[in-house]
Amino acid sequence: CYATETRPLLQGARLTMWELGALGIPGTLLPDTAAASLIASGQVSAVITGADRIAANGDGANKVGTYGLAAVAARHGVPFYLAAPLSTFDANTPSGEAIPIEFRGDGEVGGFGDDRWSPDGGGVYNPAFDVTPAELIAGIVCESGVLRPPYGPAIAALTG
Repeated sequence: CYATETRPLLQGARLTMWELGALGIPGTLLPDTAAASLIASGQVSAVITGADRIAANGDGANKVGTYGLAAVAARHGVPFYLAAPLSTFDANTPSGEAIPIEFRGDGEVGGFGDDRWSPDGGGVYNPAFDVTPAELIAGIVCESGVLRPPYGPAIAALTG
């Protein structure tokens, strides 16, 4: 089982690795930037991420980089899944285009604590989330089971 570090706040390193250990599942931590090469190497049989919000059509918003993982997984024929509680589904949001994306400042990526490694005056592009289109998602895992595309009818039934 592999887990990405999930920059810039390192939720994968701090939380996912802890949860895997608590469940007795051996895990290997990797930099976010190494995920594509790992998937391309053939060592990954499925990709599973969480989701912070799932639109009525199945588009899923999650930590930035999730869309990239889904695209790389699709390129290499590896199924990509979202895992999320039913409270994450938002039937009032028709698609991912309607999900606002939070942007954060340079403090998370231009340095750490009092140490700065990015020169002053440079710009920062730091979205906290991105949206993975439903067509890249093989299934959505929730308390009711695994939803399969097309997601709209199943999400409507679960949230209606």
